[in-house]
Amino acid sequence: MNKFEIRISDEVDKALRDGRPVVALESTIFSNLGLPSPANLEALTRCTTAIRNFNAVPAITVVIDGVARVGIDQSEWSLICGPAKKVGERELGTAMAAKWAVGATTVSSSLLLAARAGIKVFATGGIGGVHRGAEKTGDISSDLGAIAAHNIVTVCAGAKSFLDLPRTLEYLETLSVPVIGLGCDFFPEFTVRQGDLAIPVRVETVRELADIVRANNSLSRTSGILACVPVPERDGLSKPQMDEITRDALKNADDLGVVGSAVTPHVLKFIAEATKESSVRANLALAENNASVAAQLAVELAS
Repeated sequence: MNKFEIRISDEVDKALRDGRPVVALESTIFSNLGLPSPANLEALTRCTTAIRNFNAVPAITVVIDGVARVGIDQSEWSLICGPAKKVGERELGTAMAAKWAVGATTVSSSLLLAARAGIKVFATGGIGGVHRGAEKTGDISSDLGAIAAHNIVTVCAGAKSFLDLPRTLEYLETLSVPVIGLGCDFFPEFTVRQGDLAIPVRVETVRELADIVRANNSLSRTSGILACVPVPERDGLSKPQMDEITRDALKNADDLGVVGSAVTPHVLKFIAEATKESSVRANLALAENNASVAAQLAVELAS
């Protein structure tokens, strides 16, 4: 037996074999690298409950003691809600071989594990993208390449607002990734209520979105689809406020010499403190909403 085999939980495995709807989830948002405690546990509870409310099965991806997992029991939740190392697709093999105690999966590694398991829908918060100043640093999140590489629908609240969003959309076009807004004409900016970048395609219902997925599959396309859902209006933050705070957060990161993969958690923490936790509430709301939409899509595709 391959000692580096991906372990799929019994519940997820049975659901996939029975043709029932399954939604993959990353684990970074639920770890100490994502939302602060106890909000991370609340996010985990709300996301998994939202998925089960539509009779779909949540499949949390994570590395535990060097084993790549797709689906975990609730008794193991405390492991992913504590200290963890960040695991992108690049680090996944290292985390397995070096037997990392807890490796929190990002979008890219979650998509790889979901693809290997045969899961077709994945829910996250906001994806990574092209960072500001990337023309000098070359800093582009591996999330974008992974979305293009795996035939999975990623349901998200757009990209994080501190990124270079016009270049992120352009890069997704370069990768030939369909970007679809569910009930919105703009590219969502994570916790921000309204964005100002036009989105290529808008649909009004999950059924319309599912039809696009089926049409793409009929063409034997192997790339993924990005389905964008704005943060619920009542929980979103105003764009002028977030633009100002984002500038301050990025300047702070630059002043402190924070670079690479450390930028995102640093900026998110700065924003949470500057907004007096209102961004955390928005993050919780959008994560739950995305999980709910992903579950509905998984149900539609399984029907």
